Amino acid sequence: MLTNLYIDGFNLYNRAVKHTPFKWLDLRKLAETLFPNDNIQRISYFTAIVRSRANDPQQKARQQAYLRALATLPGLEIHYGEFRERIKYRPLARPRPGDPPYVRIRDTEEKGSDVNLATRLLVDGFTGDYQQAVVVSNDSDLAAPIRYASRDLGLRVVVVNPDPSTSTHNDLVQSATYVRRLWKSHLRTNQLPATLTDTHGLITKPPAW
Repeated sequence: MLTNLYIDGFNLYNRAVKHTPFKWLDLRKLAETLFPNDNIQRISYFTAIVRSRANDPQQKARQQAYLRALATLPGLEIHYGEFRERIKYRPLARPRPGDPPYVRIRDTEEKGSDVNLATRLLVDGFTGDYQQAVVVSNDSDLAAPIRYASRDLGLRVVVVNPDPSTSTHNDLVQSATYVRRLWKSHLRTNQLPATLTDTHGLITKPPAW
């Protein structure tokens, strides 16, 4: 079955690999492991470029190394949203006497990836680009485009929940053809080589990973 994957990069990172030694994940091998009897045509990976923080100055460099590594995989496309940083005022949950009722916080939001994923899923569905779509995310905001693809277009849409400790959101369960879970065994057995090369030279797995 001709299959496209649509991967919510930050949902996958935060829900599956963030606190594991398996961040150097080979997304094509993972797709082929999860769907061994299907023809994996295209993998669309949706993310945004992070900003390094004072307490983690190598954060952006690690992400760039991973994105370069992903770009060497056949049939994989990277689609970018953006990070927006704003100063916001938020009320204290339990202010003590003499404390100000509000504090200023630096709030960072990732914008665009879910919209980009939903748009690509539907455009590819309308143009007949796949027989089966696989959405890797547990974000309930994606329930509507999944429902349109599965019910209105009559296409097979599978949701893969990347969070092994949280149930798949009910809106996604109700919208998809069926759901699957991503387990640590899937991460462990589908890692990229420690070093790769592209047109710019050597790509090395970050030591912290």
